[in-house]
Amino acid sequence: MGHKNNAFSITILLIFGFFLSSCSSEPKEPVPDVSNVKVDVDIRRFEKDLFSIDTNQFDQGLKALSAKYGEFADIYFKNVLGAYDKRIAPEGPEQYIRGFVAAPVVRKLYDTCQIVYRDFGTIEKQFENSFKYVKHYFPKKRLPVITTFISEYSLAVFIYGKGDLGVGLDFFLGSKYPYASINYENPNFSSYLTRTYNKDHLVSKAMTALVGDWVDDAPARNRLIDYMIHNGKKLYILHKILPETPDTVVYEYSKKQLDWMKKNEANMWAFFTSENLLYNEDYQKIRKYIEYSPNAPGMPAEAPGKTANWIGERIIAAYMKNNPGMTMDGLLRQNDAQKILEMSKYKPRRN
Repeated sequence: MGHKNNAFSITILLIFGFFLSSCSSEPKEPVPDVSNVKVDVDIRRFEKDLFSIDTNQFDQGLKALSAKYGEFADIYFKNVLGAYDKRIAPEGPEQYIRGFVAAPVVRKLYDTCQIVYRDFGTIEKQFENSFKYVKHYFPKKRLPVITTFISEYSLAVFIYGKGDLGVGLDFFLGSKYPYASINYENPNFSSYLTRTYNKDHLVSKAMTALVGDWVDDAPARNRLIDYMIHNGKKLYILHKILPETPDTVVYEYSKKQLDWMKKNEANMWAFFTSENLLYNEDYQKIRKYIEYSPNAPGMPAEAPGKTANWIGERIIAAYMKNNPGMTMDGLLRQNDAQKILEMSKYKPRRN
C-alpha cells in the first residue's frame, strides 16, 4: 500500500475490522394509515404541448404555451434553454426555440420520452401516495404542481415559484438508454449516477428536491457534522413521505452498497471521529462523504459516496426517538447540529 494510504490502512485495521455477521437493522417505525387523506395531483406535460405546436403558426403557439404555463414557461425558455441569452441564441428566442424543437436529435429524444412515459398513471399514483404522507406529517404544506419537460440533459429536477416541481424526463429513460455515449467527459453520465436515471427513481428524486426546498439551503456552519445533520434530516423526512419506496431507491445505493453501510455503521462513525473529520471545515476534504461520489476516501472500496449523510439520518432517527415531543415541523426548524447530536444520544451498535 502506498504512502498516501498509510493513515487509512491503520484506520482500516483498527476500525474497519470487517465482519461476516450482519448488524441487525433498527426496527422500522410503524407507517401511518393515510388511506383517508385526500390529495389532488396536478401533472402537466409541458413537453407534449411544446412539441405539438403547429410549425406554420409557431409564434402564436408559443404565445399560447407561455400563457398556459406562466412562470414555468418563462423559467424554461430563459434559464433552462437559454433562449433569451444572445450568446446562446443570437438569432433570437423564437427562432432558437423553433430550432430546438425541430432538431432531429431533440425530436428523437422527445419521441423516446413519449414512448417511455406514454402512460403516466403509475408515476401519478406514486406522487399521490407520497403527497398523502406529506399532508399527514405537514398538513400546512402546499402540494406542488408537477410539470414535465425535456432539456437535452440540462436539468433532472428543479423547484420554482411557490414550491412547484419541474421534472426533466430525459434524465429518467432507464438502464438501456445510452447515456454514456452522449458525452464521455461529462461526469453527469458516469455509471454510478446513470444507474439511477430510470422510472423507479423519478418520484424519489422529485421529492428529494421538494424536501430540500423545505430545509434550509445550507447548514448553519460548514463542518462535516453540520452537513451530516443537515442532509440526514432530509433523508429522514424523505423516508417518512416515501415509506413504500425501497431503501435502495431513496439512498440511491445498490443493494450491495446498502448492505455494506448497514454492516459498518459503527465503523464508519469511528472512522469519522478518529480521523478528526466531524468538525473539519475543509470542504474539499469532506465533500465525497456528503456528495455523489463513486467512493469514500479512506474507507474500503465497497464504501460509496454520501456515507456521512447516511450516518446523519441515523443520528436524526435517534434524536426523534429520544425526543418524542419533537414534531416534524419542529425538526425542520432545529438547525443546531451539535445540539441534535448531543440530544440524540447516538451510539451505533457494533457487531
